[in-house]
Amino acid sequence: MTGWTSAEALGRSFGDVLRIIDRANPGQTVNPMAIAMRENTTVGLSESSFLVRRDGIESAIEDSAAPIHDRRGNVTGAVMVFHDVTQARAMLQRMSYLANHDYLTNLPNRLLLNDRLAQAIASARRYQQQLAVLFVDVDRFKHINDFLGHAIGDELLRSIAGRLVASVRGSDTVSRQGGDEFVILLSAIAHAEDAGRSATKLLTALGWPYRIEQHDLQITASAGISIYPDDGTDAEALVKNADVAMLTAKDNGRNNYQFFKADMNEHALERQFLESGLRQALDRREFVLHYQPKLDLETDAITGVEALIRWLQPGPQMVLPDKFIPIAEQCGYIVPIGRWVLREACKQTQTWLDMNLKPTPVAINISAVELRSKDFVESVRAVLQETGLDSRYLEFELTETALMQDPQSTIAVLHTLKDMGVRITLDDFGTGYSSLSYLKRFPIDALKIDRSFVRGLCTNASDANIVTAVINLGKSFRLK
Repeated sequence: MTGWTSAEALGRSFGDVLRIIDRANPGQTVNPMAIAMRENTTVGLSESSFLVRRDGIESAIEDSAAPIHDRRGNVTGAVMVFHDVTQARAMLQRMSYLANHDYLTNLPNRLLLNDRLAQAIASARRYQQQLAVLFVDVDRFKHINDFLGHAIGDELLRSIAGRLVASVRGSDTVSRQGGDEFVILLSAIAHAEDAGRSATKLLTALGWPYRIEQHDLQITASAGISIYPDDGTDAEALVKNADVAMLTAKDNGRNNYQFFKADMNEHALERQFLESGLRQALDRREFVLHYQPKLDLETDAITGVEALIRWLQPGPQMVLPDKFIPIAEQCGYIVPIGRWVLREACKQTQTWLDMNLKPTPVAINISAVELRSKDFVESVRAVLQETGLDSRYLEFELTETALMQDPQSTIAVLHTLKDMGVRITLDDFGTGYSSLSYLKRFPIDALKIDRSFVRGLCTNASDANIVTAVINLGKSFRLK
C-alpha cells in the first residue's frame, strides 16, 4: 500500500513513508499519530483522506490512531490501524448513484427529480419566480417493444434520453419516470410561453428519424406542462398536473403539448374510470355490436354492413368508441377487445347467411396495434374456421396512419390476408398521409372517403371537388 519495503522505510520520517492527504484541505499532509499523541485521544481520519503511494498512486483509507501510555499515564507513542477502502467507497458511490438514477438511461430518477424539484420550488418561492414541469410520453412506444423487441426499445429510450438532455439548458433536469415517460424540470422561466417553446423544441427533436441496428424508426411524443405556482405549489401536484395535461395531448391526436387547465382533472377522473372499467368489461360481457348498413344509392339495396362496437356500462350507460378505444389502445386492452369483435361479427354474419338472407359482407375496423400483434393473421384464420364464415364475407377497414407506422411488415400481413380472401378498405381517406405510392404498394380493394368531406358535399364546392377527385382516383387504381 505504501510502496516502501521495510528496509527502505527504516530510519525515515512518518510523513515520508505514510504520506496521507485530506482532499478537503489540498496541499496539506496529515499525521494521525502525531494528532493522537498531541491531543492524547483516539482520532480517525475524515472520509476524504487518501494514502499516497511512493509512485504517486492514491488509495482511499479508513484510519484510527490511538496514543500509547506508560505506567504513569504519559504519552510515549501512538499506534495506527488503517486499511484500503477504495473498492468499498467506489461501491458505496455506485449504490448511491444507482439509488438516484435510472439504470437504463443514467438520467435522474423519480427520487432525485423530487429532490431537485423541491429545491427549485424553494428557490422560486424565495425569488418570486416561475418554473415549469413537462411530462413527456412517447406515442405508441408499446408497439415498438411488442414488434421489434425490448432490446430495440431500450436502445430507442437511450437515444430519446440523449435528445431530451441536448434540447434543454444545463440548469434544467431531465428525468425518466419509468417505461417511456420522462419528466423535465425547467428550473426558472420568465413566462409560461417559454415552457411552450421548450416543449416545441423537444417534440421536434424527438421527431427526427432514429437508426437503431437495422431499423429506421420515427416516433412522436405528447407533452403536458404545469407551471409553478399557478398549477401547484409542491412537487407532487406539479408532476401530477403535467401528467394530466399530457393525457389531454394524447386525446387531442398526439404529437402536441398542452398546458394544464383546472377542468382537465375532471377529464382525467373520467378517463381513469373508463380505464378501470375496461379491465372487466369483456368478462362482464358489457360490449355489444351495432351494425350500420351500407346502401347502394341508386337501388337502395343493402350491399354490406359495418360492425360498430358499443360499451354498455352498468346503469346502463352507452359509451361510444371514440371515448374508450384510444384508452384501450394505450393500456393494451385493444387486442382482446378486437378479437371479441371479430368473433362476434363473423358469428352474426354466418347466422344471417344461414337464414338465407342476401349475402352480406361485414366490415370491421382494425387498429394498428391489432395489425402488428404477433398472431393476428392466425387469430383471423382461427375465427373464420370456428364460425364457418367464408373469408370473402369479411372486410377489414384500416386508417392511413395504421398502414404507415411500419409499412414493410404491414404489406406482408395484408398480402397474407388478401391471399385468404379477406377484403381491405382504406378508411378516412384524405386526412392522413394520402400518399399515392401506398395505393400502389398495398393490396387495397376500396377507399372510404373521410366524413369531413362527405358532410359538406351538398353545401361546399371544395368538398364536392375533393370527393369527385377521390372517386376518379379510385377508378384509376381500380378501387371501389
